Amino acid sequence: MKSLYLWVLHWAETPYGTPALFGLSFAEASFFPIPPDPLQIALSVSKPKRSFYYALVNGLGSVAGAALGWAIGYFLWESSGDLIIRCIPGLTEGRYDQAAGYFEEYGFLAILIAAFTPIPFKVFTISAGALQTPLWVLLLASVIGRFARFFAVGTCIYIFGPSIKELLDKYFELVAVLFCVLLVGGFVVIAYFF
Repeated sequence: MKSLYLWVLHWAETPYGTPALFGLSFAEASFFPIPPDPLQIALSVSKPKRSFYYALVNGLGSVAGAALGWAIGYFLWESSGDLIIRCIPGLTEGRYDQAAGYFEEYGFLAILIAAFTPIPFKVFTISAGALQTPLWVLLLASVIGRFARFFAVGTCIYIFGPSIKELLDKYFELVAVLFCVLLVGGFVVIAYFF
């Protein structure tokens, strides 16, 4: 995994960094194990004024990849679910079952949280297709969650510059989880008190 991670980061040093970001984000939302955030951070740190552009590229690639993940689940799960589980890193039968449970209980909110947090997004995109969740539900949650995630990273780099890189590398997952706890807590408060 470490060599794969370094391979992803090497794209920031090439003229193909932006297309690589789109491709990586597309692949990560449907089958690839490495998230696109490190490449977005590396590209943005090298050109902080373009950090929103890199966030946009990352978001577009991820939403397009989510559609592919949904198609994999929708069209191939019934006939090839076991093969899909064996071939896609991060997708296990247990994770699929867990995602299915979240879909049944929380629906749109489950996808939204998966789109924003470090949870392997491909598990939810493929599960959404396998469970025949309407594509528009997946796409809407993906647009909101993924763009919020990538633009949060872009905003931090735009405002604070390269000095924020170490903090993002170290604490982004924790901040994302805390944000989702607050988001879910807000929905619970609204449901019980209003």
